[in-house]
Amino acid sequence: MRNIFFITSLISAILMGLTSCHKIEERADDPRGNFEALWSILDEHYCFFREKGVDWDQVHDKYARRIGSEMTREELFIVCADMLDELRDGHVNLSAPFNTSYYRKWWSDYPQNFNKRLIEESYFNFNYRQSSGMMYGLLENNIGYIYYESFSATVGEGNLDYALNFLAAARGLIIDIRDNGGGSLTNVETLVARFIDRPTLVGYISHKTGPGHDDFSEPYAITYNPAGPGRVRWAKPVVVLTNRSTFSAANNFASVMKLLPGVRIAGATTGGGSGMPYSSEIPCGWSVRFSACSMLDANGVSTEGGVTPTEGCAVDMDPQDALNGKDTMLEKAMELLNN
Repeated sequence: MRNIFFITSLISAILMGLTSCHKIEERADDPRGNFEALWSILDEHYCFFREKGVDWDQVHDKYARRIGSEMTREELFIVCADMLDELRDGHVNLSAPFNTSYYRKWWSDYPQNFNKRLIEESYFNFNYRQSSGMMYGLLENNIGYIYYESFSATVGEGNLDYALNFLAAARGLIIDIRDNGGGSLTNVETLVARFIDRPTLVGYISHKTGPGHDDFSEPYAITYNPAGPGRVRWAKPVVVLTNRSTFSAANNFASVMKLLPGVRIAGATTGGGSGMPYSSEIPCGWSVRFSACSMLDANGVSTEGGVTPTEGCAVDMDPQDALNGKDTMLEKAMELLNN
């Protein structure tokens, strides 16, 4: 876990250094000044213009025409939020006392592909274990199942030992992270550590080094270590279940697990959302938050656009199956472990 703490501290120091060394233009606290300040903050610090294919100068010209000197704060917020939506990024937020902007189409334009109640009722008859943010138990044909709904829920080492010991006799394990919106990368490292037996390169991070859109550092390697002595590790086949609402730290977990031997990703492409957060403020006091560091997988590929299922493992929920008490995606995962 010290690996994550070190990276986070390093990035924070770098971003603070960039802010202190770079001259910040003073803007007036009026509609034009706030708009220009917001656009400039993203222009200099946002890290995914290339991945998004966005011409930020063109975006500026498009929305600058909507700014008027007599517009209200609420009207200004709408224009600014619409401009940020051009980035198609669920990590970009503008927060005012009366509203927070949030790009929802990264998941709202896709099927949900998850119903927790269906699993609880049809597969466990409400008889499952629950601990440390995990719901777990044994499915038919002796297949282990863990549902982890948020990487914001701390994964205790002892709780993981109990869960994996309970499932130890299973022929394979399903880790369901559908609808997991992310959280702490420390919990990602804690969980991944149970599926590796040696120090493993899991990805890279590259931070902004200047105001240009392509001003990035050389990628910094991220290595995870296996769980410590006496901890329970898992060496049998694993299927990780994902949907479009698998986002941020959960997206990172899927990208790491996909590269491990004996692990397959099944379900739908994740929602993406990689990078470390950066926050700033415009003259009126509204805060803006977005990613200013790019996370890459172990092959050096950005996962901002999402992690695709392993070949032959993509599947969506069938509404008719759901009416019959079946989770199509879970059935697919069980089939993969049965074969």
